[in-house]
Amino acid sequence: MKEQLPAWLQPWIDHLLLALQVLLILLVAWALRWLVRRLVARLAVRYELPPMVVMGARRVATFVIGLAALLAVLQRFGVSAGVLWGAFTGFATVAAVAFFAAWSVLTNLFCSFLILITRPFRLLDHIELLENGDKQGLRGQVVDINLIYVTLLERHPGGHQSQLRVPNSQFFQRAVRRWSGEPPMDLIPVAPTRPSAEAASPRQGAGGGASAADPD
Repeated sequence: MKEQLPAWLQPWIDHLLLALQVLLILLVAWALRWLVRRLVARLAVRYELPPMVVMGARRVATFVIGLAALLAVLQRFGVSAGVLWGAFTGFATVAAVAFFAAWSVLTNLFCSFLILITRPFRLLDHIELLENGDKQGLRGQVVDINLIYVTLLERHPGGHQSQLRVPNSQFFQRAVRRWSGEPPMDLIPVAPTRPSAEAASPRQGAGGGASAADPD
């Protein structure tokens, strides 16, 4: 079949076949990811799964499918399975050493699994990390939970919004207040007003002097 192609195309046939194979692998991976996400969405609606479980299942499925597609593409480029396994074990060893060296990262990873198991709060909940004394704590709406951070959506006066990323370990070092719905409006911080000039001016007549309203 190769001899039937034009002469100018024959040197490129191997590269074209390799490109088509890689493209086919990527298309299959994308279709499989789409099917898995649809399946997870249907299971979540049917069995009323928590949003954290749905989000975790989607991320795990995406990671597994992407890793399988990457290994298949590398194999088409001639990388053997032994070389891939050696590179993977070496990377895993270096990553493990780095994680143990960075103890805070490992602590946040462990706390993320504790948050998933104990479920002190869920996605879209309004929570507050309480400080000691009368200090205002960190508060906001939970919009994302990953292996390192919990992302809180803060709403400010005037309609402004910001995102606050709190390490997972902080939720096991402080008390957490959780509202069942929207927090009360009086808890939203308001900018302090400046005192008026009349209230700030000193009172006349102090120290025995007569004020303007005193009779002669």
